[in-house]
Amino acid sequence: MTAAALGPAADTPSPARRRAWMRSEEARGLAMISPTFLYALAVLFLPVLIVIAYSFWTQNYLDIDRTFTLENYRQALTEPIYRDLFVRSLWISLTVSVVTVAFSYPVAWFISFHGGIHKNLWLFLITVPCWTSYLLRVMSWKVILGYGGVMNTGLISIGIIDKPLTSLLYNSNAVVITLVHSWAAFAILPIYVSLQKIDRTLIEAARDLGDSRLKAFFRVTLPLSLPGVISAFLIVMIPTVGDYVTPRLVGGKDGVMIATAIQAQFGKAANWPLGAALSVTTMVLVSLAAAAVVLALKFTVRRIR
Repeated sequence: MTAAALGPAADTPSPARRRAWMRSEEARGLAMISPTFLYALAVLFLPVLIVIAYSFWTQNYLDIDRTFTLENYRQALTEPIYRDLFVRSLWISLTVSVVTVAFSYPVAWFISFHGGIHKNLWLFLITVPCWTSYLLRVMSWKVILGYGGVMNTGLISIGIIDKPLTSLLYNSNAVVITLVHSWAAFAILPIYVSLQKIDRTLIEAARDLGDSRLKAFFRVTLPLSLPGVISAFLIVMIPTVGDYVTPRLVGGKDGVMIATAIQAQFGKAANWPLGAALSVTTMVLVSLAAAAVVLALKFTVRRIR
C-alpha cells in the first residue's frame, strides 16, 4: 500500500525518527552553523537591504518619503561630479591592487621557497605594522611625504632636488602610496598560503623536462598560485574603493574618492537616500570590475602557459 493511500499521517515522521534525526551528523552540523548564519544575516545582509531600500526613497527635509523612485540613481549616474568620483575611485583602487600584488608576490615567493626555518619570523615581521592603528600609519605617510618631511629632506641632502617638492602630498599618488603600504600585508599572506600548497615535485618535473626556471615559474608556479593572487587582489581592491580616511588625510582635492561624497550625503547634506544610491552604485561597479579583473587574470595566465 502506498503512502498516498495511507493518508497524510503516513508522511509525518514518527517521534522515533525525529529523535534519530536530531542525533544525526546533519542535525548537529545545522545546529553548529545556525548561530553563525543568523549572526552574518543580521550584521551583513540586513544592513545592505536597508541601504538598498533607502536608495529608492526621497529625502524631504527631515522626513523620508518612501514612495518608490529612481531619481537618486539618475543623479548618481548622470551628475558629472559623481561620475568623476566613480572613475577616480575605481582607477585608484585598481592601481593600488595591481601595485600591491606586484610587490607582494615576490615577497611571498621568497618566504615560501627560501624562507627556510625562518618563515614564521618573516611572517611575523610582515604583520608588525598592522599592530598599530590604521590612522597612525596614514598619518606617518603624511609626515614622510610632507613639504618638510623625510622624503624631501632626504632628496635635498643627496642633491637630487634644490628645494622641497610640493607634488608628493595631497594628490592621487599620495593616496596610492599610502594604500599600497597599508594593504601589503593583507596581500602577502594569501599569496604565501597559495604558494605553500604547491607540490614542489611539479616544479622539479618541469625542470627535468627542460623548462628554465622562468618558464617553470610561468607554467607551474604562477598558475597554481593564481587563487592566492586573485584573493589578494580582491582583498585589496574591494575595501580601497570605499576608503575614506586616506583620501581625506593625504589626498587633497585631487585625491578625493567616492567615499567622501557618500559621507557628505549621510552627514552635512542629510540626504540619506542619495548617499545610499551612491553606496549601492559603488558596490555594483566594484563587483563588475572585480569580476572583469578575475576573468582577465585567468585568461592572461592561460595564454602565458
